[in-house]
Amino acid sequence: MSKEVLEAKQQIIDEISDKIKNSQSTIVAEYRGLNVAEMTELRRALRAENVGFKIYKNKLVQRALDDANMSELDAYMTGPNALAFGHEDAVAPARVLADFAKKHPNLQIKAGYVEGKFLPQEDVMAVAKLPNRDGMYSMLLSCLKEPVAKVARAVKAVADAKEEGKIPEAVVEVESEAAETVAE
Repeated sequence: MSKEVLEAKQQIIDEISDKIKNSQSTIVAEYRGLNVAEMTELRRALRAENVGFKIYKNKLVQRALDDANMSELDAYMTGPNALAFGHEDAVAPARVLADFAKKHPNLQIKAGYVEGKFLPQEDVMAVAKLPNRDGMYSMLLSCLKEPVAKVARAVKAVADAKEEGKIPEAVVEVESEAAETVAE
């Protein structure tokens, strides 16, 4: 093999290695049986979630995986494979690929790395069921919001009862002493 060919291959290996190291997740999927229109549809869906998707020669990917200390994926590098790289959302590649595979059974998710941890196919499918980052934030905020809302409703109920004169003076005095203590 000529020196130029070897240098070109090494550049591709370095490119793959960089993509793997700089992404939050890398998923290997076999695309055997997908036609051009389906591949275009898949690429659009992945691009919409800011997920990189690239087809490389398996041997070059295996060398890059060894460079990135992710050799567990070597065993999955048979057949026509593509790599999906999650740059902003670690779950996005798994989620988009799993959604696409439901409609197009020719796409087979094999395995992947999510945030530095190797995941076999079953675990990748489990990760795919997680909501995206915005969904997680929304769930967290709703969990935090409810206790605050309960306290606010209780304080409002006490204030309303106080205005209507339904609270005994002893409770009002204790309440005002507590407010003074907090103010200090």
